[in-house]
Amino acid sequence: MPPLTLRVNGHRRQVEVAPDTPLLWVLRDHLGLTGAKYGCGIAECGACTVHLDGRAELSCMVTASRAAGHEITTIEGLSADLSHPVQQAWIAEDVPECGYCQSGQIMTAAALLARSPSPSEREIDEAMAAVLCRCGTYQRIRRAVHRAAREAGP
Repeated sequence: MPPLTLRVNGHRRQVEVAPDTPLLWVLRDHLGLTGAKYGCGIAECGACTVHLDGRAELSCMVTASRAAGHEITTIEGLSADLSHPVQQAWIAEDVPECGYCQSGQIMTAAALLARSPSPSEREIDEAMAAVLCRCGTYQRIRRAVHRAAREAGP
């Protein structure tokens, strides 16, 4: 099989995988980017969320061939030093408990704020519903999204 070229976190990466390989496995197993988590493999939990051209996507459902030609951003590429407003808000609001879903939560929140810099409660709830938190930190997640919107605002 010919190698696929992916643009991940601003870098061109070539991988030799079957075109229908889920992006999640390419990121984790071939590129060593383990921030996106395997939670369910059926688009139910959101732990594997990454950005594809700035949109939150479930990497367990995106094939490597579909991702080729698009900008892929993982939690590792959101910011090198945790300076992204969403990451800062997550820390300030002490959001994580077990932490397993948090990269999916953060990537979903970052995509939301990129398209809606001052989201309503409803927009936050609708966007964040795509990522399950088994620990139930939803109130802290909502506070962190509001904090990130305020701190990143004009």
